[in-house]
Amino acid sequence: MQFIRSFKFFILASLLVFPIIFNQIGMSFYLDLATRLCILAIAAVGLNLILGYGGMISFGHAAYLGLGAYAVGIPAHHWLYGGLDFLATTNGFVHILIAIAISGLFALLTGLICLKTKGVYFIMITMAFSQMAYYLFVSIEEYGGDDGLVINTRSEIPLINLDDPIQMFLVSFSSLIFFMWLVHLITKSNFGLILSGIKDNEARMVSLGYNVYFHKLIAFIFSGIICGFAGVLLGNFTTFISPEMIDWSRSGELMFMVILGGVATVMGPLFGAIVFVILEEVLSSITIYWHLPFGLLLITVVLFFRGGLSSLFSK
Repeated sequence: MQFIRSFKFFILASLLVFPIIFNQIGMSFYLDLATRLCILAIAAVGLNLILGYGGMISFGHAAYLGLGAYAVGIPAHHWLYGGLDFLATTNGFVHILIAIAISGLFALLTGLICLKTKGVYFIMITMAFSQMAYYLFVSIEEYGGDDGLVINTRSEIPLINLDDPIQMFLVSFSSLIFFMWLVHLITKSNFGLILSGIKDNEARMVSLGYNVYFHKLIAFIFSGIICGFAGVLLGNFTTFISPEMIDWSRSGELMFMVILGGVATVMGPLFGAIVFVILEEVLSSITIYWHLPFGLLLITVVLFFRGGLSSLFSK
């Protein structure tokens, strides 16, 4: 057990220290890679809350990433070009509040419907709602439509300069640690135990008098909010947003990260994000068909390591 804790600490410390060292010696690419890794890991942590601990397989969580990113891009666009003065701002706290509100509302409205279904129907209807958001942003020409929208001014937060790559990375890394800790607390609380009970035996939890639908809805909303926050960071990191962020394939990538790293584990989403980002970078430099070897790796993990990569370390 002590070895496992030490290994987890080593992974987190390496993720924090090495990108900064590489940046200082002129290899800034690795700092950008680590920043993207942290942002995707946050979204995977949000998905893991419902997928790993709640047993809800959502194929539409990329929608919240996109909503969070547009919560940065749209106000910045109006701040620069005018129109919709009540939205025109570069205040980072306002961007975060907008992202949380929109993501939470979208999760509430879609969750009320999606959670009426189960199994493959739940998977398909979450993907359908995500695609609806995708085509909505494709159709809005003012925000670039299918071509996307450039964010000319990043979110402004007191004492933090997101234009500085190191500060952008530190904000992303700190946010990742915070949400991993927060989800860990939630899963160890009464709410989290009830959610796990629903995943294991929903009928029994209903017979015990628990409001299963309510608990699943709250988890679904909170999961969407976490992904929406990750979208705020992603928009500030890329300074470019497009409907492609919301495409169903992006939701699949988040799911791959969770499954690859290990569902219902604290470090699983991070392990999955690390492997996914590194393999994507390495394999895509070798072949444009990098999805094939990555898919084979995922199949291998699912067949022989049922607990994902986290199960290797626990053993």
